[in-house]
Amino acid sequence: MSNKHWSEALPSNVCHEALTWARNQPSATVAWRNCKRGDWMLWLLGKLSGDPDSDSRKKSVLAACACARLALPYVKKGEERPRIAIETAEAWVKGELGITREQVNAAAYAVYAAANAAANAAARVSLLAKCADIVRQHYPEPPKL
Repeated sequence: MSNKHWSEALPSNVCHEALTWARNQPSATVAWRNCKRGDWMLWLLGKLSGDPDSDSRKKSVLAACACARLALPYVKKGEERPRIAIETAEAWVKGELGITREQVNAAAYAVYAAANAAANAAARVSLLAKCADIVRQHYPEPPKL
């Protein structure tokens, strides 16, 4: 039996705030159930979801797209890039021809930037909690560390 805390198995480049929070959670399962930061959960899935073209990666992209849609009401009227980015990523998951992984990566950055700029601090906390719930709908259990 190991005396190591489960959080020691997290990827080495986890942010300090997330690592501090994780160290106060008794297990990965409890942490996954209690997490209110969908961005942290998506980051972890991105690190652990496998090869870029794998089914598990595509599943994490769908979860990210569902989370990104939460930010669309905060996007300035007439700004279509975040919506187009989400749709591009969803098309890639469906295997639509002509969508490259590079386009999906660019879409992810565009959506992340829009989500961060879109909401005030209180709305951002609420959006991240809703995002965490969405991630858990796609991934009821935490990824294997």
